[in-house]
Amino acid sequence: MLRTLIFTVFFIIVFFLAKYFGVDSFLHPKRWLILGFFVAFSFLMHRLIDMGLQGKEKNFIAFYLAATVLRLILSLVFIGIELYFGLQQQELFIINFFVLYLFYTVFEIWNLSRNLRQNSGK
Repeated sequence: MLRTLIFTVFFIIVFFLAKYFGVDSFLHPKRWLILGFFVAFSFLMHRLIDMGLQGKEKNFIAFYLAATVLRLILSLVFIGIELYFGLQQQELFIINFFVLYLFYTVFEIWNLSRNLRQNSGK
């Protein structure tokens, strides 16, 4: 969870610096809402996996896959709700959302493989 928070702080810094470097036009005005969605879901995912691992480590894969599918479904619902309520700059919103989606997914896969590598020797 700590690594995810550090990763999120990185994005917060990037979002703040984007205005000063003139690349703010590439970011949707609801970028903070998107980032909040990913922070909330990352916390939910960590809690779900922790609950699944309590005493039953062989259930880890099932809980991780369930959390990944849940992330995809909730992401589509989130985008659908935002589009339904008449979001401005829809293409920019979707691009920003999926860029963050890919970054968080790649980060969590990297983090997972790192943790599995550490535990494989035990």
